[in-house]
Amino acid sequence: MIMLIEAALMTLVLAMQDAKPEMMWTDGQQLQVEGQAWSDTKDPWDRLPARSEGVVRDKVWNLSRQSAGIILRFRTDAPELHAKWSLTSDRLEMFHMPATGVSGLDLYVHDGNQWRWANTPRVAGVENQARLVSGLDPVMRDWMIYLPLYNGVKSVEVGIPEGHAIEPMDGRPEGEKPILFYGTSITHGACASRPGMTHVAIVGRDLNREVINLGFSGNGTMDLEIADLMAEIDAAIYVVDCLPNLTGESTAARAVPFVKRLRSLRPETPILLVEDRTYADVHVNSGRRTRNEENRKALKEAMIQLKSDGITQLYYLEGDKLLDPSGDATVDGSHPTDLGFRQQADAFIEVLKPMLEQR
Repeated sequence: MIMLIEAALMTLVLAMQDAKPEMMWTDGQQLQVEGQAWSDTKDPWDRLPARSEGVVRDKVWNLSRQSAGIILRFRTDAPELHAKWSLTSDRLEMFHMPATGVSGLDLYVHDGNQWRWANTPRVAGVENQARLVSGLDPVMRDWMIYLPLYNGVKSVEVGIPEGHAIEPMDGRPEGEKPILFYGTSITHGACASRPGMTHVAIVGRDLNREVINLGFSGNGTMDLEIADLMAEIDAAIYVVDCLPNLTGESTAARAVPFVKRLRSLRPETPILLVEDRTYADVHVNSGRRTRNEENRKALKEAMIQLKSDGITQLYYLEGDKLLDPSGDATVDGSHPTDLGFRQQADAFIEVLKPMLEQR
């Protein structure tokens, strides 16, 4: 009888050891959210305020409902992390961009010195649940999760085993302002393999600064309505990177009015004007080479006119500095790979860092 009792107890102990702990789920809205400039949105993870519907062009509005650049920041002592996320579209990937970038999450952890990649879970469909990491020592760590670049998010939750703590990270230092990027599909994130690999995201990590992504694929065209919305955000720097969606003619028509509108609303905030990246195939494609040349000529002339008209705190980043001329840094001659985004981030940081130091 004693042996049977001991055997039963041992079986119970082993079963308890093998049992999976109950998961405690926390809505992403309860954590620290960065990269989302407005809280008065139509749905929780939109990038523009609800009142901009019908004000901005329909294409811009629809693209603003994709969660590019939005981050969850939190602390936990959990030995493992899980995530659940629900998407708004079943278009999980594109022909030149994987599902991990279009529709996936990207997990980073701070090692005490810097942010480091931790995991990118598989995208299974519109509804997703995944274990992000496990086997961790139960000590408090800082984490970030980047939301999808080219899909919308209905909901996102972080799961940890019961008995452990999860809380929002502390806010940024008082008075520290974000860097706001306005641009095209490249700013939006095409064609990063995962959300944390856009140049906007890399700049945020490397400069330890909140960044706001207002990239609108195919629709970064210096719309005055976007200047009005940008001016609602008290940013450290406004980055205007729209030339890939413009021509020389449209750059000449739009650049000066756009900058003047933004400057009239934010008289002191620095504005960085960015040329289009050099197409990777300009050595054989004369049409693309001409487009680069015409765009840049128009933007340089706009810069001269703006300064002549008394517009100050203007800075300029040349397109030839954005990507290595080898041509290995794009998917299609235009949109960067992860290599290209790293190169582009380095070029931006070289300009942005001294601008921030002057603030």
